[in-house]
Amino acid sequence: MSLQVQNANNVKIYTVSGSKGSRSIPDWLARRNKKSLKNDLDWRHRIELIQDFEFPEASLKLRTTRDGKFVMATGVYKPQMRVYEYAEMSMKFDRHTDAENVDFQILSDDWTKTVHLQADRSVEFQAQGGLHFKTRIPKFGRSINYHSPSCDLLVTASSNEIYRLNLEQGRFLNSLVTDVDPTGGNGVNCGEINPAHLLYGCGTDAGTVEFWDLRVRGRVGILAPSIPENELSSSLKISAMKFRDDGLSMAVGTSTGHVLMYDLRSNVPLYVKDHQYGFPIKSLTFHEGSQGEDGRSKVVSADCKIIKIWDREDGKNFTSIEPVNDINDVCVVNDSGLMFVANEGIQMQSYYIPALGPAPKWCSFLDSLTEELEENPVQNIYDDYKFVSRKELASLGLDHLVGSAVLKPYMHGFFIDLRLYDKAKAIANPFAYADYREREAKEKLAKEAGSRIRATMKLPKVNKQLATKMMLDEAKARRKATAAGEETPAAAEGGALKDNRFADLFINPDFQVDEGTNEYKLLNPVQSTKKPSYRIVGEDEIEEVSEGSQSDGSDVDSDEDLVRVSTYKSGSGNKKSEQITSIRSGIKDRKRIPKMEALKQQANNSTAPILKSQVQRSFAERVAKDRSAANTISRSTGGGMEMTFNVGGGRGGGRGGRGGRGGRGGRGGRGGASSSSSSSRTGGPERRERRSAGRNTIRNL
Repeated sequence: MSLQVQNANNVKIYTVSGSKGSRSIPDWLARRNKKSLKNDLDWRHRIELIQDFEFPEASLKLRTTRDGKFVMATGVYKPQMRVYEYAEMSMKFDRHTDAENVDFQILSDDWTKTVHLQADRSVEFQAQGGLHFKTRIPKFGRSINYHSPSCDLLVTASSNEIYRLNLEQGRFLNSLVTDVDPTGGNGVNCGEINPAHLLYGCGTDAGTVEFWDLRVRGRVGILAPSIPENELSSSLKISAMKFRDDGLSMAVGTSTGHVLMYDLRSNVPLYVKDHQYGFPIKSLTFHEGSQGEDGRSKVVSADCKIIKIWDREDGKNFTSIEPVNDINDVCVVNDSGLMFVANEGIQMQSYYIPALGPAPKWCSFLDSLTEELEENPVQNIYDDYKFVSRKELASLGLDHLVGSAVLKPYMHGFFIDLRLYDKAKAIANPFAYADYREREAKEKLAKEAGSRIRATMKLPKVNKQLATKMMLDEAKARRKATAAGEETPAAAEGGALKDNRFADLFINPDFQVDEGTNEYKLLNPVQSTKKPSYRIVGEDEIEEVSEGSQSDGSDVDSDEDLVRVSTYKSGSGNKKSEQITSIRSGIKDRKRIPKMEALKQQANNSTAPILKSQVQRSFAERVAKDRSAANTISRSTGGGMEMTFNVGGGRGGGRGGRGGRGGRGGRGGRGGASSSSSSSRTGGPERRERRSAGRNTIRNL
């Protein structure tokens, strides 16, 4: 089993029931799809703290019994009341009524005696066997309270009167008349009895709180709450109120979403708490800290959007809960961190906050379950999905899936299944892993190189290039002296940089070397292309780099590098392209490695002289080798071709081909090859039938 966890203000809130992870599935659907439910992750991970803790449409009010064994709830539709037993963790019974319930009170210690204020102006008394008595009031009721010393049932309604129904005498008594103007539907919204001294207080549409002493049936005071620096104070209405058990503290909720904390000895609020939503406050509860992190009492206030829990003494936020559905009522289980929420959804929600208090005895397993969740964090709802933007979706070639069930729109992008995303990414970029390994290797090398100790030299303001060259020369001389075990030469101990005679060279801007002048170019006709052995750290600092770290195999500085330049023309234009192919011996040209290894092995196994490389041979040896090579063809990388061959020794022609003209074949030996001439002298050459080159071929025939 698992619980959905919220972490508002670093306070863990576990959703026991009523969330998406513990959603309800109808019985007929569960029976039909019983086999497929085993593959439903939400169904397998659900938790039902109390079975059937729901209503067909919505729940309205929640109350717990004083003995701590039952919870009663009312809801719709059809209008009904349900009683749940903690010991069985299930519903005990349900009972339907004729109208929706507005408010109800539990008269006994258990569920057997309750009174319900209905939306049709009726007051119903429910007993263990069913409906006991039903009566009506003149106006539509809004709240109901029971004053136990006098057995009076106080009903507030949409009028300026508070109706009193005495349960001992079984009749209505004189009503309590308030100062509210009844015109326009104004009336008394809420009422509350102080548990310490049984003072009755009621909040009105006029924005006042009136206090009544039922022993003398007279009003003892009026409180007019006001919110400082609020323009809506003139239209303020009291929507909820609650007394604390100490008899002095009182919380007042307004229609503007503010909660004012009062001490009954003062008419000035201790502080004002704003819900920031602007909706009327629906529920107020004082929660005494029995465990908690600080052991201090909290106030639980709720409007239709959010439940806020804050410190009673200073109003500091403790945590907050934002359910999915609108809130109708909040009931906190006494001396525990468990609370029930009646809302506009099917299931009634249950939240467990370990920092607020322990779990009740009837569900003590919640403590051990939450401890396991602390050790093994639950899977987040979005762990199996990847968020992608439209641009990334087009790069993966999945933009044709927009509008399908595969992509879930969210803000400026979509949620896509992680497995599908990985497959699409592997197809779009098959070398991603190789690039990742190469990038990680480079980062690791860079990190190791950054940890080395290197000398950082400060550059002067003038002639930075000259100073850089002198500093590097001094460092080189110092390293050579150290390697040889000799004393550091005087030239390496600062040189001209620390000599006062040359101080102006690096301070005075008039001595700045201008590299663009002709004199400088004549003195330095060739610029060095060697990779520098330093790097720039700051604006006026350089850092010397070791020789091994700067050689990357791309620079060409040795005589063993063979460079071939090919210049050719393409098309009708005169564009020239030069391509330089550089091959480093033993590194760049991998084809030469087996040949070199074979030569080395041959040199070790035989007494034959070791062959010299192309560069080590003299010019005469190269020419002799080139002349000895016959009928060789070499191609360049630019597309050119070079052919070497010996003239003569082949066909018996040359200029001898002209011997057929005019029948003077004897002249054919003049330009022929030596073999043809020798054969003509010995026995006369064999005449070859050839076509005459003259124009009068027919005449000759």
